[in-house]
Amino acid sequence: MDQNTKQSNIRIGIIGGGVGGATIALQLSKQGANVVLFEKETSLVNGPPMCHLHAGGNLYREISDQQCIELLKQSISTVRLYRDAIDYRPTIVSVPIHDQGHPNDVITRLKKLQTEYAKLINTDPENQVLGPASQYFTLFERQEIEILAQLPTPNQPETPEQWMIAFAKNVDLTQLKFPLILVQEYGISVFRLAAITSLALEKSKNCQLLTNTKVTSVTQDSAKNKWVIEAEREGKKQPFEVDYLINACGFQTGTIDDMVGLLPKRMVEFKAAYISHWSSHQNNWPEIIFYGARGTKHGMTQLTPYPNGYFQIHAMTPEVTLFKDGIVSSKSGSAQPQLPTKYLTKINSQWDPQIINNRTIKAIGKVAGFIPNFGDASVGGPPMFGAQQIPGVDPTLRVADVSFQQNKYARCEIVKASSALPAAHTIINNLIEQGLLPSNTAFNSVVSISNHLTELEISERAENLALERNFPQALAGRICPN
Repeated sequence: MDQNTKQSNIRIGIIGGGVGGATIALQLSKQGANVVLFEKETSLVNGPPMCHLHAGGNLYREISDQQCIELLKQSISTVRLYRDAIDYRPTIVSVPIHDQGHPNDVITRLKKLQTEYAKLINTDPENQVLGPASQYFTLFERQEIEILAQLPTPNQPETPEQWMIAFAKNVDLTQLKFPLILVQEYGISVFRLAAITSLALEKSKNCQLLTNTKVTSVTQDSAKNKWVIEAEREGKKQPFEVDYLINACGFQTGTIDDMVGLLPKRMVEFKAAYISHWSSHQNNWPEIIFYGARGTKHGMTQLTPYPNGYFQIHAMTPEVTLFKDGIVSSKSGSAQPQLPTKYLTKINSQWDPQIINNRTIKAIGKVAGFIPNFGDASVGGPPMFGAQQIPGVDPTLRVADVSFQQNKYARCEIVKASSALPAAHTIINNLIEQGLLPSNTAFNSVVSISNHLTELEISERAENLALERNFPQALAGRICPN
């Protein structure tokens, strides 16, 4: 806790220990609030596949420029907050020949983002976390790529040109429109993020962290003006009284709304990404985006590199990342959208090994359509999967943080991990406005959570989490700047 922060007597309950709930718990603890965090799983930050920072919304051509600008701002704060969970490697953005779009459309938006990024750096030099604004993106014509393909592949690329070499040597240039774009758009490691939040909360004097704990009911005690949370842990039920309740249950947010008696409209989407292993290629690849129309056989393909030849694959097609009936809306009488049982089974237990194998092979095939040699890759582990919440009725919404529908009740509605810190700040402002937290003008400053953690602590916990969740240990690694 900051030395200038006053201790508060308020007790805040947070249900859900995903990136939203964990980040909010850390920020509230820092403000001196007494926090109890409930998480039904054995560790924090489980959920839908997370690997991309989404700075500038470069994956989403369909969203507005304003959403992209908000994602840029939020992602910069996320890098500053979780600097030791970031994969510092750029992203190649490409438009396939079969796609109706053109690189110039992407470039027009990137120029707007570049201008916004420069403004943010001028406002606060600490915002320069994606490299200099002048180098936010680099364009490559076909002739330049052909020249780069003749150069040796560096073990540790540093310049934009060096980052393009492995791609240039392997991609089928006839499949792409030019120019290609290299953006300073980084990755984020879910296992390192889980490690950092867990370690920091375990060391916090103001947070009671309760994993393996399932909330079974939420009621209001009007006489005491308190929320009563009943939770089951180790087969025993226990009541907890809190002054303020935060619902951060991700795709299950509606279940708590039902307990509270609220019926907001919302959507839930089940998605999966697949782990492949390309043993002949190691640690010198950027992330790669091949644009495409979502839901078609040419849906966007995303290739995310990890150490030791592991790659995560998204492909926005019904045969890979998307699922039939995988997006559902809430209906009358309940705030919780009901996913088909087959998807809930996947979330709560295990996948059929044959389905894992089939879908991973199809994912590999999608990438091999652009990078032929990638056809040599094999299944590298279980899929990364989960359900994503989308508040409201717009399935393209990517920027959301918090809603307040009842007194002393906040609903964390983040869609992307980068919205977690803004959600925390919105809730802190609400608490200050209600007089429940002392005013502290410094709370908007962004300080790295891992300042008091060692690299050894983080890496060991991250590797253990990867193994506990049955993933290759390499997925807990990351690419760091020299």
